Amino acid sequence: MKGFLDKFKYHGLFIKMFMVTLVSIITVSLLTSLVTIQMSEKLFMNTFGITNSKIISQIQANFESFNYSVVTASNNVLQNGAIKGFLTNPEMDTLASLKSYYQASQQMDRIQSNVAAYPVTMTITGINRKSHSTDSYYWPNSLEKLRKSLLTVNTLISPKRLIYQLDKENLTGASNEDPVIVASRALMERTSGNQYGILYFAIRESDFKRFYASFTSSGNDVAILDRSGMVVSSNRTDLIGKEQQDLLSYAQEIEKQKLKFKEVSVMGKNSLVLSEYLPVYDFYLVNFIDKQEVLSEMVDFKTVALICVAIVLAALIIVFLISRRLTKSLTLLARQMPRIAENNFDNYITVTGSYEIKELGKAYNYMLDELNDYIRKLIQTQKDQRNAELSALQMQINPHFLYNTLASVKILVQQGNKEKAAATINALISLLQNTVSNISETITVAQELVNLKNYVFINHVRYGEQIAVNYFIAEDCYGYHIPKLIIQPFIENAFFHAFQERSEGHIYVLVSREENALVCEVVDDGVGMEGYDHENPAHRSISSSHFFSGIGIRNVHDRLRLLYGDEFGVAIVSNIGDGTRVKIKLPLHKT
Repeated sequence: MKGFLDKFKYHGLFIKMFMVTLVSIITVSLLTSLVTIQMSEKLFMNTFGITNSKIISQIQANFESFNYSVVTASNNVLQNGAIKGFLTNPEMDTLASLKSYYQASQQMDRIQSNVAAYPVTMTITGINRKSHSTDSYYWPNSLEKLRKSLLTVNTLISPKRLIYQLDKENLTGASNEDPVIVASRALMERTSGNQYGILYFAIRESDFKRFYASFTSSGNDVAILDRSGMVVSSNRTDLIGKEQQDLLSYAQEIEKQKLKFKEVSVMGKNSLVLSEYLPVYDFYLVNFIDKQEVLSEMVDFKTVALICVAIVLAALIIVFLISRRLTKSLTLLARQMPRIAENNFDNYITVTGSYEIKELGKAYNYMLDELNDYIRKLIQTQKDQRNAELSALQMQINPHFLYNTLASVKILVQQGNKEKAAATINALISLLQNTVSNISETITVAQELVNLKNYVFINHVRYGEQIAVNYFIAEDCYGYHIPKLIIQPFIENAFFHAFQERSEGHIYVLVSREENALVCEVVDDGVGMEGYDHENPAHRSISSSHFFSGIGIRNVHDRLRLLYGDEFGVAIVSNIGDGTRVKIKLPLHKT
């Protein structure tokens, strides 16, 4: 968010011009698109009712034609004596039975010519449990199952009328994807009204939908509903056999109120619904149209969107080129100038633009030249001062340390311990060479370890060996360079402050790598300090009574920050009774 605001600040003029143009172009494009869509929708609504009413009428005519063929065939069956005899005669001898079956079969084949235009199977069953089917390949699967099915039950409830039903029980093969629509009628004697059989006309749903499939398309769907709201047939196969109470209620409302169409939500989509009641089938023919999808076919929204985008992009390119040329120099100058506060003095700008902008650019570049010259002189002065301070710190050897060391050597000589006296003098000489004579700012960890051991040896000679010092140096750390006199002040503090209340203890010196840093630690098991803080003036004086280097804890911390930056320095953890841990963090340097 902050970066975005900074960009807006530096490009305010350009962004304002850009946004005004962008909003204007988008507004015009959107308004044009909306007007086009509204006009298309109005045209669609005006023509929709007329067009789809004609389609509904054509579908209705197809259904009536099919029904007429079925009614004609059923009447012929009722009037056929051979068929009646086949379904009513009791068991006869084999020859008579074959003859009766053959005659009925011949008559059924002749009568089926009435529905020859449609892929329909005719099936008859009688009270004598005899039956015949013109084509039992796909229906029925089981005559015994057919006699007990809901199709038969409903037919016997209304024996005088032709009933159309969806048979979901007797399907083609083992698949449930292609149900059968069955027209059934009870076979009755004209005079007595006694029932002697049932006639079934079966047509696959996939063949039944051909009556209307040519009038459907994507977004323009048809569903045939029965009185219960179940979808008997539809170009949407996912709906077949399922109840759609919403569609049924819309169809009944259209029929009752004599509406041309109804605009409603169908399955979550804004749709237009037309309906027609088919009395001979007792079905509702429902046509529901996805308004958005149909409109998208009338208006190519993708093309409109692409044209709008192309106009916007072309306008943006033109605005960008013109406004950028006008504001580039001012933007660059406005962006570079605040960086001076971040100590970045090399941000010179290319002087371009009008006369006024060129003069501003020249003045800005001249100011940077003057600042850089002043900074170079200041840095050199500070560097010289720092070298002088480091040299002075290295030379601060307390005379008392020398006096006491030489006095200890004298006592050793007087006692006749010449070897220890010689070792003490050698340790002092090595210590002086590495601190006073060596003008390098850094030495290796190995050299610093020698200095520490010499310093500890001298202190053991002077005060005894009750305080043991142990060294733990990682093998890969001996070659790294560290500033001189970095670790020694903390060993010095441990010797003369950590064990004031007792004469024995341990000091541990540890050097290891920690990610991309070298870590030197000095740990003692002395009395410790309560809540140590080297920023606290009361604690800052620790090591003020130093015996050797004169470099206190605060000096070491400031020295490291001066040399390497704020992420390096000294951290101390100490509590009463828990001893003190000093952690010195340094960068990794081999040379």
